[in-house]
Amino acid sequence: MKENATREEQKKTAGRPRDPRTTRSILKAALELGMELGFDGLTVEGIAARAGVGKSTIYRRWPDAWSIVADAVFADVARIAPVLERATARESFRASMRLVARSFRGQHGEILRPLIGRAQVDKSLRLALAEHWLSARREISRKIVRRGIASGELRAGLEPDIVLDALYGPLYHRLLLPYEGDVVHLSDAYIDALVDTVFGGLERK
Repeated sequence: MKENATREEQKKTAGRPRDPRTTRSILKAALELGMELGFDGLTVEGIAARAGVGKSTIYRRWPDAWSIVADAVFADVARIAPVLERATARESFRASMRLVARSFRGQHGEILRPLIGRAQVDKSLRLALAEHWLSARREISRKIVRRGIASGELRAGLEPDIVLDALYGPLYHRLLLPYEGDVVHLSDAYIDALVDTVFGGLERK
């Protein structure tokens, strides 16, 4: 009888719309606890207690604590570091990369370090990073490169994905392997120098 009752309860709750306030509370709790205790020690039980919800509420939406952290980070991506489109490819990437670097210098950087590390051994998290963080951003950025080629700003024959790797790769390198005593760590001046250096090999002569 108890098993049947549980199944009936699941059927009733499965179709209920998710309360956005509950979602925000869970995401906020995951980030707060992760920053306080370290993300390796994060548990669904702890997040549920901090958010004031039952574990079942969380498990209906996320398989584990890391998935909650990932969603919490991705929820802010479009607002904090959108890909900006300016008159030229150079200025588009300069403006966009400054925003990414700014987010890496703050709390998002502190969260992304362990998240990216965990993704190396967690396939579902790796796919979530690709789908929610990288794929959409890269597609917009590829279009910026292609427009730059079409307008004559950039030389013909460039592979957009290699261009993006050359531009953004150093940001992730410095995020994951910060140089000790680096006074220009992901600063606006560093981004400007990086963009100018890379574009020196990209622009049409």
